[in-house]
Amino acid sequence: DSLMNIISLGFYNSFINKAISDMNIKTDDKILDLGAGTGRNALLMNKYLGENGQIVGLDINEIMINHFKKNTENFPKLVIKNQRIDQPFDLDLKFDKVFISFVIHGFPNEIRMKIIENAKNSLKPDGRFYILDFNEFYLERMPFYLRIPFTKIECKYAFDFIKRDWKEILLKNGFKNPKKFFYFGNYVRLLSMGKS
Repeated sequence: DSLMNIISLGFYNSFINKAISDMNIKTDDKILDLGAGTGRNALLMNKYLGENGQIVGLDINEIMINHFKKNTENFPKLVIKNQRIDQPFDLDLKFDKVFISFVIHGFPNEIRMKIIENAKNSLKPDGRFYILDFNEFYLERMPFYLRIPFTKIECKYAFDFIKRDWKEILLKNGFKNPKKFFYFGNYVRLLSMGKS
């Protein structure tokens, strides 16, 4: 959370609130949060849920899981499971929304495809997959004051991620009806796709 605050120059709170607002969460939605971390995003999504809504977070980092449990202890509809997101899983529940925020770019592409397949398998027939992450862009065209931090902080897989057309990739992998929301001068995007 602290790193995201630094990277966004203190604008992370307003940005993430806007992105979650753009998800159009319904009161009874069941949401799967892949790479749920400390529960910060789950708590923001929870504001839109009624008594029948639920959020299930997946993470494998015990420190993050403990933070999630502590941060959400007053919200029984928010649960966390120790589960890899890049291996098949069955949670005995299908979801209206699957959300992943600044996680998928950190994997090699073949692993990203497994995560996408897991998201698709976890959705209800009319569910939607939300990827909040970097948009496609040319690194060499990025202003130097953004390019330098990006190249110093981001992992090597992020440089591959920004070169790929994720809308087209998801269309080829059984998704439809794309919606896109842009932030931070179009360098960050919420890509929403329906399950076909």
